[in-house]
Amino acid sequence: MFSIGEFARLGLVSVRMLRHYDAIGLLRPAHVDPVSGYRSYQAAQLSRLNRIVAVKDLGFTLEQVRAILDDKVSTEELHGMVRMRRAQLEARINTDLARLRSVEARLRTIETEGYMESAEVVLKRVAPIRVAELSARAASYEGEDIGPVIQPLFAEICRRVEEAAVKVVGPGVAYYEERDDGSVMVHACLPVSAAPGHHDFQVLDLPAIETAATIIHHGSMEEVGKTFQTLAHWIEEHGYRSRALAREVSLHCPENPDEWVTELQIEVTPAG
Repeated sequence: MFSIGEFARLGLVSVRMLRHYDAIGLLRPAHVDPVSGYRSYQAAQLSRLNRIVAVKDLGFTLEQVRAILDDKVSTEELHGMVRMRRAQLEARINTDLARLRSVEARLRTIETEGYMESAEVVLKRVAPIRVAELSARAASYEGEDIGPVIQPLFAEICRRVEEAAVKVVGPGVAYYEERDDGSVMVHACLPVSAAPGHHDFQVLDLPAIETAATIIHHGSMEEVGKTFQTLAHWIEEHGYRSRALAREVSLHCPENPDEWVTELQIEVTPAG
């Protein structure tokens, strides 16, 4: 048998933690001296200790740990819990990284304030266009919610259109519709000349935009804030109001997002 100090060193935990586990009945010593109160442990108890620490580190409370261990969770089940927890942590990390990139992009937008070039904006009519389309809902119009939705949508619509042998006749288009609950319907579209038959995607005609304020954005869409800022200044200075969320036309979309070229199109009407 091992003293509490020895057992703590062998189990890679603190003596204080073992005392706490004893106090709450999660891991009792194999023997407690009735006179001195010294705790002693057996090597076989390392198995339960390892499970306690593993399950606790997955984010469960000690009460939940007790319930899980009382159900005699197997090693295979522990591996399954680890895989699930890893997926949750990776998703959280990706979300936090996306939020950080969004904040950094917002700061870069702030740095460009006062240096807006409104001459880049072109007012024009956008013709109607027939598209193959897939749609999905995003929690909001913020970049960290839109990106994880629009990117897989475009990959999927490209795959389905190719499998259907439907000819694509122009660059991809994304457009968005706001919902009353604050969420946004995200639409990923590919212009097509025709698409006879039944498909696992929608074919519809996007209506014309009679008056659109348009601007070319160069680079990743994470950096689009400063381009929208330029567009907003132009719309206000020229006496217009925006009527909907922007359409995004992917004019050039290589693997490197920093080399993307995207046209933003916002429907506008005269103010007042």
